[in-house]
Amino acid sequence: MSEGGLFSTYSLCSDAAGFAGNLFAFVLFVSPIPTFRRIVRSKSTEQFSCSPYIYGLLNCLICLWYGLPIVSSGIIFVATVNSVGAVFQLVYIIIFVIYADKDKKLKMLGLVLAVFSVFAVIVFVSIRVFEPPNRQLFVGYLSVFSLISMFASPLFIINLVIKTKSVEYMPFYLSLATLLMSISFFAYGMLKKDPFISVPNGIGAILGIIQLVLYFNYSRSSAEASRRPLLESYA
Repeated sequence: MSEGGLFSTYSLCSDAAGFAGNLFAFVLFVSPIPTFRRIVRSKSTEQFSCSPYIYGLLNCLICLWYGLPIVSSGIIFVATVNSVGAVFQLVYIIIFVIYADKDKKLKMLGLVLAVFSVFAVIVFVSIRVFEPPNRQLFVGYLSVFSLISMFASPLFIINLVIKTKSVEYMPFYLSLATLLMSISFFAYGMLKKDPFISVPNGIGAILGIIQLVLYFNYSRSSAEASRRPLLESYA
């Protein structure tokens, strides 16, 4: 195969991985819709927390900035997935603020202001202080830190499943989408030779595998437990 053909195949594979990552991420972005549909119907935020969406917005903004050509070249799929993610998070936050009580409204608005202020500082510092390639290193380390800290949520779910021996709070398709998204972007990062993409998504893929193993283990246990009384009643 010629060098041009090899490069074309390599580029096609990386684009396919990035596109797949965007598709699986979209599944995750739309997953909270039933929760917000319930909020709109009841006109109350009830006991739901907006914190995950506020932090998700900050994470998407940082990773979006990292994926733009002014910071990193050739990783446009990182920019596209996080631009869509930022829009979803912002819409969820707006809905939450509309139906929250007065105290929560003020708190959420303050946190949103803080998120955009932090992002503005990151943009200003990365442009004014750093030149390429140091700009990519600066924003890259921030994006890795942000992504790894997001793993607190799956770690909490894993701990909850082990404690309760129930998969009630770990939907299968959501766990599967998380795993497939992490694998896709891990492959994308490896093909692009970008550790700021491959490392956090590699960790995410490992956590996704652990979630699915736990799901199959405890869902099978739950099924066996639910059948046991029925079998015993006919003994």
